[in-house]
Amino acid sequence: MTAPALPFFVYGTLRPGQVNHDRFLHGRTLREEPARLPGAVLYDGPGYPYAVEEPDEAGLTVAGDLVTARPEAYARLLADLDRLEEYAPADPRNLYERVAREVTRAAGAAPVRAWVYVAAPAVAAGLRVRGKPIEGGDWLTRH
Repeated sequence: MTAPALPFFVYGTLRPGQVNHDRFLHGRTLREEPARLPGAVLYDGPGYPYAVEEPDEAGLTVAGDLVTARPEAYARLLADLDRLEEYAPADPRNLYERVAREVTRAAGAAPVRAWVYVAAPAVAAGLRVRGKPIEGGDWLTRH
């Protein structure tokens, strides 16, 4: 089954000015715009963050960017990001799961369905117990 060609919501090292942005996204995108992922908490990780879904908790959001890939770069970018996030479909060893979620653009336009790499269930459970949430849900303002 082929994944739909959705934009990506990035919230950590793939954001502009961060270590993986130029490495993976430079020259491969049509648009990058500020956005928020509702129903999630951002946790500090070992040099990168994890978004943990908490859909029943109203008002929680994670700040990030909605990235629309160039059509000719999409398939390769999807494969590269899956590799970066060490994501493989249905693999119980995943640290992240790639899921399609509604993301809200900061500009106030209608919500957009996008790929988001969220903490895998086992990782999320551990973070809920002993993780360090990032106040305000923004990786760029964590310090």
